[in-house]
Amino acid sequence: MWLGYLPFASANLQSDLPMGIFSKPLLRNQQKRDDMPEGLWSKCPDCGAMVHAIELKQNLQVCPPCGFHFLLGSMDRIFLLADPGSFEETDAGLFSANPLNFKGYEDKIDGLRKRTEMNDAVVTGRLNIHGKPAMIAVMDFKFFAGSMGSVVGEKITRAIETAIAEKRGVIIVSASSGARMQEGMLSLMQMAKTCGALAKLGEAGLPYISVLTHPTTGGVTASFATIGDINIAEPKCMIGFAGPRVVKETTHQNLPPGFQTAEFMLEHGLIDAIVPRHDMRERIGSLLHFMMK
Repeated sequence: MWLGYLPFASANLQSDLPMGIFSKPLLRNQQKRDDMPEGLWSKCPDCGAMVHAIELKQNLQVCPPCGFHFLLGSMDRIFLLADPGSFEETDAGLFSANPLNFKGYEDKIDGLRKRTEMNDAVVTGRLNIHGKPAMIAVMDFKFFAGSMGSVVGEKITRAIETAIAEKRGVIIVSASSGARMQEGMLSLMQMAKTCGALAKLGEAGLPYISVLTHPTTGGVTASFATIGDINIAEPKCMIGFAGPRVVKETTHQNLPPGFQTAEFMLEHGLIDAIVPRHDMRERIGSLLHFMMK
């Protein structure tokens, strides 16, 4: 360990110590500079590596040393999956009102719309993947923690209905904290509405591929996220209904190792495969070719 300064030692004592430990010069200013740009480095929560923003972006927001998958924005994910030039957004103008007059909700929504340049927590649209037509809905955690309100449920339902009308497959990418409490029962109603639309999609003989990313929790997990014809997940993402602490306090039991991870869910049959982000486009394209005549 480099001892740059010993507050308890006199100058004479420091001079008597081996010179090797003082081979580095003292830092003139250990405080962060005011002109240091924010957001240049990210610390990987899995391996602790410091990764530069450019390197992280070039690697699809995946940690190069350990493969940990950081959050990925909705538009970045869409362009990762879509054939070039094929994406066409739908229902972009919808945004939440305040149906229950929840205090401060409208201001919160307005602030998030300005900060994220999104109208709500999901982006939907038409696209082709390996030439196969599909509708996609991608949830974005940066908008209200990806929570599902009436707009999220409505946009997903409309996307499914469009898929039925135009004979397209459906892909939903989930990243959500669950139902949005500011909309109360109206938020919970979206669970049934989206599942009802997906039931009609199945009756039409069209495929639904669900992609679970970190984190997928609450009412989203309990509805459309886990009822795909094929459920796939990114490595090590959290999948569950209630958080680990709530589950432990309720059951009064120690949770199994790796509880609520994609690997745990694969072992217990909730998902069908774990697919790294770099392979996601190829895997979904292959599934669409197999499932669509």
